[in-house]
Amino acid sequence: MRKTHLVGTWPGLSGPAAMATALRRVGAHLLRMTDGETGDRSVWVARTIEWLRANPDVELVHDGVYTDYGTGPIFRVREGRTLDPKNLYLHYFHTFTESFPAFTYLRDRAGYPDIRFQIGLPAPLDITMLAFGPDLARPDGEIPHAWAQATIDQIKRITATVDEPVVFQLESPASLLAVANAPDTARQAVAEQVARALHEIVAGAPEGTRFGVHLCLGDLQHRALIEMPDARPLVVLANAVASGFPDGRVLEYLHAPFAAANTPGSFEPDWYQPLEALALPTDVRFVAGFIHESITTEDHRVLLNMIERFARREVDVAAACGLGRRPDPEQAWDAMDKAIALIDAD
Repeated sequence: MRKTHLVGTWPGLSGPAAMATALRRVGAHLLRMTDGETGDRSVWVARTIEWLRANPDVELVHDGVYTDYGTGPIFRVREGRTLDPKNLYLHYFHTFTESFPAFTYLRDRAGYPDIRFQIGLPAPLDITMLAFGPDLARPDGEIPHAWAQATIDQIKRITATVDEPVVFQLESPASLLAVANAPDTARQAVAEQVARALHEIVAGAPEGTRFGVHLCLGDLQHRALIEMPDARPLVVLANAVASGFPDGRVLEYLHAPFAAANTPGSFEPDWYQPLEALALPTDVRFVAGFIHESITTEDHRVLLNMIERFARREVDVAAACGLGRRPDPEQAWDAMDKAIALIDAD
């Protein structure tokens, strides 16, 4: 049965307000949800990067405000120091303990006890690229490894305290950008390299931990970093993520962008033809991120049919990224409504 998926953030004055809104609008069609990632968390990793100002292992190289691509502060590891994972601030456990009781209450009150709580985990490669610059954002580098260890610690703390399954969503625009920008001859190797970096986190999590993967093209200020010429990069990366997924952990879904922030998906069938090579296991849900504010429900049906024809499977439907960075909150509600209209038309 087709479902919808909320990638991460959507509008709300608070977590409880955002969750209540999502449950009212789309709760019947959700398998999982975050707390809305409201406030400064709607700007993705900005909060994490700002806390580097108080990290004894690093120093500020270039100051800035994380309001657009390339405008945030840049740091470097101090001479003679290494980046200690214990000194890295990640808020996942803190926000989980704050939001989870409200989530379970609101979910159960709404009559959807099977919805699981979703925790977004920006990939270490992405945090490194934004906080330390692209030259140090190597999948096998020491800085991404430190962030990976800090992320694993947060996962372990959450799983040790929760008494029901939760889902950790690994989020990585940098991985898809690396694959999309790679020459054709190197694309497979690059995909396998960035997938291994994601697998490091998965392998470090307790056995039985459930994951989703959100591939992205960027959505800061509702603008993408690039537009792909076709679906080939996301197919190559999706296959690499799935094929090497560590044993004993569950890949529940993979979300891939078919729109690029404020640009809707292509209506050219050739764009989607590479989906014929998609090789996700049948028990991994494929979430197609093509719901867009600028096109009609009928347009969405055309795109859905193309995606499913080439992918040869039913897909879940979603926007390409979180809904909390849209210039108008009405665009978020519109995206939710269009997703439900597609599902109800089946």
